[in-house]
Amino acid sequence: MLKPSLQLKLGQQLTMTPQLQQAIRLLQLPALELQAHIRELLETNVMLEPMDEGPEEGLDAGTLEHPAAPEPAETAEGPRESAVEVLDEGWGEHSAGPAETPWSGDDDDRQQDFADSAGQSLQEHLLWQLELAQLEPRQLAIARAIVDAISDDGYVTEPLQEIANTLRPEIHCDTAEVEAALADVQALDPPGVGARSVGECIELQLRQLDPATPGFGAAIEIARHHLERIAGRELAIVKRELRVSDEDLACALALVRSCHPRPGATVSAGSAEYVVPDVFVRRTEHGWAVEINSATLPRVRLNQSYASLIGRNASHATMRAQLQEARWLLKSLEIRHETLIKVARSIVERQTAFLEHGEEHMRPMILKDIAEAIGMHESTISRVTSGKYMHTPRGVFELRYFFSSHVEGADGSGTSSTAIRAKIRKLVKDEAAESPLSDGRIAEILSAEGIPVARRTVAKYREAMGISPSNERRRAGLGQM
Repeated sequence: MLKPSLQLKLGQQLTMTPQLQQAIRLLQLPALELQAHIRELLETNVMLEPMDEGPEEGLDAGTLEHPAAPEPAETAEGPRESAVEVLDEGWGEHSAGPAETPWSGDDDDRQQDFADSAGQSLQEHLLWQLELAQLEPRQLAIARAIVDAISDDGYVTEPLQEIANTLRPEIHCDTAEVEAALADVQALDPPGVGARSVGECIELQLRQLDPATPGFGAAIEIARHHLERIAGRELAIVKRELRVSDEDLACALALVRSCHPRPGATVSAGSAEYVVPDVFVRRTEHGWAVEINSATLPRVRLNQSYASLIGRNASHATMRAQLQEARWLLKSLEIRHETLIKVARSIVERQTAFLEHGEEHMRPMILKDIAEAIGMHESTISRVTSGKYMHTPRGVFELRYFFSSHVEGADGSGTSSTAIRAKIRKLVKDEAAESPLSDGRIAEILSAEGIPVARRTVAKYREAMGISPSNERRRAGLGQM
C-alpha cells in the first residue's frame, strides 16, 4: 500500500530574468521593428524621452556607461589585434536633429520621400475606364463584378457562372450575358486583361495588331493550341502542323514573345520594399572599416526631470517601476549595439576576400566560428544575424548571407557553397551556346580546380539557382541561332 511521504531534493534551474528576456528580444529585432518598439515605449513610459535636442545632448552618464571597445578576436595562437577598424562606436554619443532621427516628429515627411507614387490598383484602373465606356446600368454592374474577379496579374479567377451568382438577387443573368460583358472588359487597357488563360491573354494582345502583319495567323494558332509545345521547344512539330516555312514560324514566334503574360503587372506593380542597412562596411586607407548606421540608432534617453522627482514614498511605486524599466531598456540597447558591432567586425575579418574579389572567394563560415571569436553562444549569433543587413561596396546583404556550408578541398582547404555556386554560374555564363556544359563536366572542371564535388551536388546547386539543365540550354541556344 502506498503511503504519503515528504522528500527533500536539491536541484539547479536556469531562470531568465526580465532584463535578460528584454535584452534577447531587442537583440533579435530588425531595425524597423526596433523603431516601432521604441515608439511604443515612448508613449507608455514617462521616464523615457526622445533625444533630439542637439549635438550636445547624450544619454545620461549616470544611467549608462560608455560602451567599451570590442575585444580583439582570438585565434588558435592566442589573442590578436583586429584588422578591421570600428568607426563611431559609441552609440550613446550620437545625437541628431529632427530631420535626421527616425524617432522625431518629422518621420512622416521622411517616409513620404519613399512612398509609391503610382497609388492606383488594376481594379481602379479598369473601373475608371468602365465609367467612361457609357455602358447600360445592367451591363455596367456585370462588368464591375467581372473586374472584382480579376487578379493582380490581369486574369479572371472565377468561372462565369460564379460571377453571375454573385449578382443575385439584384441582377439575374445567365452565362451568355456575363460572356458579353467580359468582352467589354477585355477591350480595356492594358491589352490582354480579363483573359482566362495564358493562350487567351496572348491572343487578345495579338488582336491589337494589323492582320496583315507577317506571321499573324500562325501566331494566333500558336496562342490557341501550341503554347505547350513551344515551351518544350518542339518547333519541328509546330512547323509541320501549321504548315509554315521557317521564316513564317520565326515571325510568329517573335509576335508571341512580344506579348506580356501578366498584363496586370504593368498597372498594379507592387510598391518597392526598402532595406535599411544596420551596418556600413567601407574601405579606408587602413583597411576595411565597420560603422553602425546612425539612422538606425535609438535616440532615446532617461527623463532626468521626472527621475529626480521620485521619492521613497509608497505612492511612487509605479513611477519607480517605470524608471527601472527605462534603465533596463537603455542597458539592453547598449548590449545590442556592442554585440552587433562585434559580430559585424568578425564577419568582415573573415570575408575580406569576398569584399575584395567577389563571391568566388567567399570563405566557409558557420555560426560557431563567430561565436568562438567573440566569446558568445551560437544562439546569440543567430539572433544578431537574423533580419540585420550589411551595406558593402558589393551590395547590401543580410548577415546570414555570409554563412555557408563547408566543402573540403583536395589540398585540405575548404570552399564555401556560395563560392561553388558562383563558379557554376560563371561556367554556365561562359559556355558555348551550341555545346553547353553538363553537370558531370562542371563537376570535373571544379575537381580540377581543387574543389571535389559530385555531379548530384552540381545539379542541386544549379537547380537552386534556377539554371536549366544542359539539354534545355542547348535547345534555347539553337532556337536563338
